[in-house]
Amino acid sequence: MAGAEARATRPAGPEASPRTNRGGTSFLNAAGRVFDLSLGEMLWSRRTVFMVMVLGAPVFLALVSRIVDLWWRAPFTVNGDRVSGAALFGLLIWWVYLRFVVPILGVFYGTALIADEVEDKTITYLFTRPVPRSAILLGKYAAYFVCTSLVVLPSVTLVFFLLVPFREIGGNFASFATDLGLLALGLAVYGALFALVGTLLQRPLIAGLVFAFGWEQIAMLMPGYVRRFTLVYYLQGLVPHAIPSEGIVSLLTYAFSDSPAAITCLVWLGIALIVSLVLAMRAVGRREYVLSQ
Repeated sequence: MAGAEARATRPAGPEASPRTNRGGTSFLNAAGRVFDLSLGEMLWSRRTVFMVMVLGAPVFLALVSRIVDLWWRAPFTVNGDRVSGAALFGLLIWWVYLRFVVPILGVFYGTALIADEVEDKTITYLFTRPVPRSAILLGKYAAYFVCTSLVVLPSVTLVFFLLVPFREIGGNFASFATDLGLLALGLAVYGALFALVGTLLQRPLIAGLVFAFGWEQIAMLMPGYVRRFTLVYYLQGLVPHAIPSEGIVSLLTYAFSDSPAAITCLVWLGIALIVSLVLAMRAVGRREYVLSQ
């Protein structure tokens, strides 16, 4: 794939001059070509096939829940009261998609944008082409975002229409649309952060897993300002669903207390996205990658 990218991003004619390569048009053209080739590679990769299988689990759960609800009784109750499909969908958004799916996709795809090329010893084929290195990272990052969105958002849509009765769809559609935007934002921010990690560290996957499933999980349960140094703290402030106040579920929602204002969440997530992506592009452009034998 790297060899194909190198051939596709080789400028022809007037674009071959270094001065033209430093221009905005050639930068965007190079990023676009890398995006086209990387997207096809990612969509048919074993990593994506595995994640599609993982994301089939909540769809299967929603299907079973709907069948049981239609033919027998409400599958989930709290203190004898039926848990509505909308409430169950909100819990899946919290604990499955936001706390597991989005971080794991960011870790596995984001850290691999450059690290896979280094591991496969194909990065030299990319960097010897007369195109900006930062355009290569930007194109790969854009392909990551589109690929993961195409995997996650259809799964969420199926779960929503399976869990929420038809008569309640209109009243919950605004929250559902917010969920889709929130998940897309989470994929963008986590991907940018772990793309930066992948450009700086030799073992970025381990560092990414420690951050997403070690530091963030622990910090969200700690009092004080520690949780402000996580991404999930700001993502949860944008979740449109009401937090249950009774039952066993309430024991799991402590991490969602003391939520910041929505504008604060958007500002800090935007800063994290832009800073991480810019630093990753600068790191790729300046770092000398030494390939081990």
